[in-house]
Amino acid sequence: MSPTSLWWWALPVVLLPVLWHRQKRAQTKTVPLATARFLPAARPLQRRVWRWHDVILLLLRCLLLAALIALLADLVLPWRGDAVLVAPGTAPSVVERDAAGFAGAHRIDLPGRDAVAWLHAHEREFAPQARLLVVGDAVMPAVLPRFRHAVVLRTATAPTVPAERHVAVFSARDDAWRRLFAAAEGPWHVVVDAAPGPRTELIVWDRPEVPPMNLRAPLWWVADAAPWPGLAQAPSADGLRWMDTPRGRVWHADGWPPQEPDRARALFAAWQQLHVGMQPYTAPAQVLAPDAGAPAGAASGALCTWLGMALVALFALERMVTHVRRR
Repeated sequence: MSPTSLWWWALPVVLLPVLWHRQKRAQTKTVPLATARFLPAARPLQRRVWRWHDVILLLLRCLLLAALIALLADLVLPWRGDAVLVAPGTAPSVVERDAAGFAGAHRIDLPGRDAVAWLHAHEREFAPQARLLVVGDAVMPAVLPRFRHAVVLRTATAPTVPAERHVAVFSARDDAWRRLFAAAEGPWHVVVDAAPGPRTELIVWDRPEVPPMNLRAPLWWVADAAPWPGLAQAPSADGLRWMDTPRGRVWHADGWPPQEPDRARALFAAWQQLHVGMQPYTAPAQVLAPDAGAPAGAASGALCTWLGMALVALFALERMVTHVRRR
């Protein structure tokens, strides 16, 4: 049971308006009539009468409390049935081939490759008997996931599309740097721009002067450390020094641009591992049996917007009815 589900234990609070309305009495003033002396003495009796507008106000207050509890408990309705989860970039022919046996299942295009994370966030939206199929290049999780539904993984590594990495070079040895980037290996396509732009990921600064203050990029390769006095005390590993500045992260190593192929490959490998990040592996094809003891994932909050709007509307109606009743 998730922590938000504990709010359902507060449902008896909805009875408070009922008790309050039952005990509420109108204040009346008793005025004796002159002819009352001829009537036999009797104790006055009070009779409680419920009016229609009181009942409407009672219902509004009960609904207001119920909607508040549902919002705090993050209500989730299991409205989804069998589904085919498609990773980005999966060809329609692959989906049609791998979705055999899931006829009539609803297709869901995942926002990213991490199908496990999406399922953990949305699993409570699926009916208890729903079957789930994941196709395409989905990410392999660090540990074997557990779900309350049967999940079939029919995954395959998608063809690698070279990613563009935009670079701006400021150097008198512009040709040497361009030859270095032209020889880049791997799933990259390095584009050397004439000037920095919004897509620039790397600036190569191979000049003795200080760069302009308005020049910024996520990563800098600095061949001359003279304009960067902080690099002398910066940490280093394998001859590479780095430090963080308001302009971006700065790297420096002696002998740049590298001339040997091994040094060039090591530099590109460091760029991939330390800055861009390693690409996750594709999850292996397998069948995950349902596990009734699997913890319920966090709710996706799909109904929070609707419940919030309902709360505002109910509160406004309750205030209006209360105001009309007091007039």
